[in-house]
Amino acid sequence: MLYYLYELSESLLKAGLDNDLVKALNVFQYITFRSICAAVTAFLLCLLFGNVVIRKLISLKFGQPIRTKEEVNKLFELHGSKKGTPTMGGVLILGAVVLSSLLWARPTNGFVWLVLISTLFLGGIGFYDDYLKVAKKNSAGISSRLKFGLQCLLAAGFTLFFISDAALWQQAQSLYIPFLKEPFHLGYLAFVLYLLVIVGTSNAVNLTDGLDGLAAGCSTTVAATYGMLAYVAATAPAANYLQIPNVPAAGELTVLCMALAGACLGFLWWNCHPARVFMGDTGSLAIGGMLGAVAICTKQELLLIIVGGVFVIEAGSVILQVASFKSTGKRIFKMSPIHHHFELSGWKESTVIVRFWIMSILFALLGLATLKLR
Repeated sequence: MLYYLYELSESLLKAGLDNDLVKALNVFQYITFRSICAAVTAFLLCLLFGNVVIRKLISLKFGQPIRTKEEVNKLFELHGSKKGTPTMGGVLILGAVVLSSLLWARPTNGFVWLVLISTLFLGGIGFYDDYLKVAKKNSAGISSRLKFGLQCLLAAGFTLFFISDAALWQQAQSLYIPFLKEPFHLGYLAFVLYLLVIVGTSNAVNLTDGLDGLAAGCSTTVAATYGMLAYVAATAPAANYLQIPNVPAAGELTVLCMALAGACLGFLWWNCHPARVFMGDTGSLAIGGMLGAVAICTKQELLLIIVGGVFVIEAGSVILQVASFKSTGKRIFKMSPIHHHFELSGWKESTVIVRFWIMSILFALLGLATLKLR
């Protein structure tokens, strides 16, 4: 919205009104300036309204249900004290991201609306899931079948969005693989790719959200990294030099990514150990969906496996645990997702969190390094 101050300054200059104030408005055309402002705005919104949201969630009795002692005896001993901590704190992240993005992003950009609508859509699914958990006072929410069906619907929406523009659809059908120069042509199988990215990312972040600040900290790193990738993808000389797809419209996604990074940092203020609020599925599904949507729009879907390495490890540990138990009757880990395995191995919760944050930073740097290995 504030981008229009730049267009106003251009109109005033053409009309002959030339002064320092009018010239200063020229700064609103720059994505870098607006991205930094979006991050700061989202951070401050979370900081300023965090207490208000927490008090409201407590008054509504939206406390986090904890699995019973009979279900997970050892984990209950570690996390039993967290029972009743308000959940659905993801509404704070969603509000900060949406308001900050609308304020600082260029509203005529189609990618901006595609990503924001996708984020709100998955946030809505997560909110309903959280509400059912709170209402039934157990850790079960909506059925996996319904969740998957809604995620399929979102993937179909992505497909229709790209098909509606011939130039976008031509590029959307390509799968760019890290370390390789030539893309793989997907055709209409692009729908399957979108579905895998959306389902995989949203569920992986959801699984990571099991310790205080773990998902928020890792999401900050991934969001900031994809903010840089979006900016490079939109800059033709840089994209050509790095031999990555040039997506001019993706530049505005830098603003959204930095808004998400700022919101996650602001939320971390309240969510750090010991957490005063949990993001719940409202936040984790929305964050994962937003990161997946940005990865699709920037044509860096597979790079998300590297940049979001912590999310991949968390989701992979669950898959391996289930597969092993069903096939052999034995468990690979003491408990999955893997952050619980380390807890049950004697690591303190804060130790697990910080070490996973470090891993997230390293994965992000590794992902950026692959841009020159083509």
